[in-house]
Amino acid sequence: MPNAVIDCGWGRLLFGQTFADLSELAEAMRDERPDRRDIAVYVLEPHVALAAAPQEIFLDPSHTFRLDLSRYEAADRGPTGFTIRRLASRADADAVNRIYAARNMVPVPPEFFWSRRDSRTLVHLVAEDDATGIVIGTVTGVDHASAFRDPEGGSSLWCLAVDPQATHPGIGEGLVRALSELFKARGLATMDLSVMHDNEHAIALYEKLGFERLQVFTLKRKNPINEKLFVGPGPEVDLNPYARIITSEARRRGIDVEVTDAEGGFFRLTYGGRSVHCRESLSELTSGVAVSICDDKAVTRRVVARAGVAVPEQINAGEEAELAEFLERHGSVVVKPARGEQGRGVAVGIETMEDLHRAIEVAREQSERVLVEQRVEGEDLRLVVIDFRLVAAAVRRPARVIGDGIHTIRDLIERQSRRRMAATGGESRIPLDGETERCVAKAGFSLDDVPPDATEIVVRRTANLHTGGTIHDVTGQVHPRLVEAAVKAARAIDIPVVGIDFMVPSPYEPDYAFIEANERPGLANHEPQPTAERFVDLLFPLSIPASARIAAQKT
Repeated sequence: MPNAVIDCGWGRLLFGQTFADLSELAEAMRDERPDRRDIAVYVLEPHVALAAAPQEIFLDPSHTFRLDLSRYEAADRGPTGFTIRRLASRADADAVNRIYAARNMVPVPPEFFWSRRDSRTLVHLVAEDDATGIVIGTVTGVDHASAFRDPEGGSSLWCLAVDPQATHPGIGEGLVRALSELFKARGLATMDLSVMHDNEHAIALYEKLGFERLQVFTLKRKNPINEKLFVGPGPEVDLNPYARIITSEARRRGIDVEVTDAEGGFFRLTYGGRSVHCRESLSELTSGVAVSICDDKAVTRRVVARAGVAVPEQINAGEEAELAEFLERHGSVVVKPARGEQGRGVAVGIETMEDLHRAIEVAREQSERVLVEQRVEGEDLRLVVIDFRLVAAAVRRPARVIGDGIHTIRDLIERQSRRRMAATGGESRIPLDGETERCVAKAGFSLDDVPPDATEIVVRRTANLHTGGTIHDVTGQVHPRLVEAAVKAARAIDIPVVGIDFMVPSPYEPDYAFIEANERPGLANHEPQPTAERFVDLLFPLSIPASARIAAQKT
């Protein structure tokens, strides 16, 4: 079939080998719809196509790999802890878009998935967690023989994505294998894929499975989605994800960005005659007094308690007798430095005086003053409050791994850390330290033990993202009383941007205990909530489109 084009929902695939005239390929690429990403693949002479539209298209910095399906060998054992199946419902479609959002991929209209659920040309597979029923991974396949009667009997793989919160090992590999086996069963000869040239982990997986480099090229249009691929790295390239999510939103609105210290996450935003200096989500709009209140956890607790916010009992780590009596009364306690962030020096679930002394020593490495607090059972809930309104609510869960009967806990942790680091720009990893050893030992294992298949092991007690914790959005379901308490705490501190942490039996119930307030909450990893958008709204209200301002006033 000449000039073959396939709509994939996120954009179109244009098969370059079917275009006899590459100027026609360039012309076809001009039909790209707004907010979509078209891709021209299998282009053998990209320079010719580029010459036809040099200001509109560019050479994509990706490699193409090919798997010879006749030589492909199935794995000795199937997936563990999850099942791979075809997308089968609108809920599946929503779950796939949730994963796309977490991976900064172009979303697909749910009705597109649904209308093509039985398509032979487009195959959408999902990986479903056996225990929870949650979709934790997805991949799309294109059958070239069905799409355009490909004489070579080829196929291709697209949009491989794994939920960054998933704990099972081997999800990506399982999806690639499932699609390979499906296309092999159809009698297709090859399966190809495109991957960014610097995606070393993905390339290593593909080469392990038998993929080999194919010398063809890929073209894309110069559009806002692809901008970083054709303009080169901007001044904010060295910022961490928490700063970069804000500068990206600012640039989208035409706000000037000046990076003042990339390593520290500092940047200045300027719009019209207004200029605001920021460090990630901490800006000049937050007073030094508010920062000082949040910096000292004991002070924070007193301030919010006076405002009527529920707080757990707390003492300073001091006299031995007082510590012993406090531990005996509560049975299990939390030890944390009075000053500190990102969960450093925090130990949860301390139940013996020996562990208490050890935890206090570790906490003193972060702060000379150490607090011992009543442990409140439940889930860790982060509420991001901007301009005294809730913007995002998420349950944060401690890092955990799931045994596969093959790998040691140390190996599982390292693999989980690699996935978390890839998903968070290097910000989240599970430390292999004394606290991790303590948690693993409490589960009855050592780091070098091989846990039984499907055994879940919590390897950290704190739910901080920086120590491997995962984030699960509950903004639409969080109980109104929890929102009210978070806003009350923000007003008591008088802080315009803050992350309020509660321990709750459930985010859907009214009970809670205040844990701490973070004056520089991370705005990344709260997809699909508009955290960066609301932050930039606060700093530059005049940058909000008029229609959005009118809608906000009505609500």
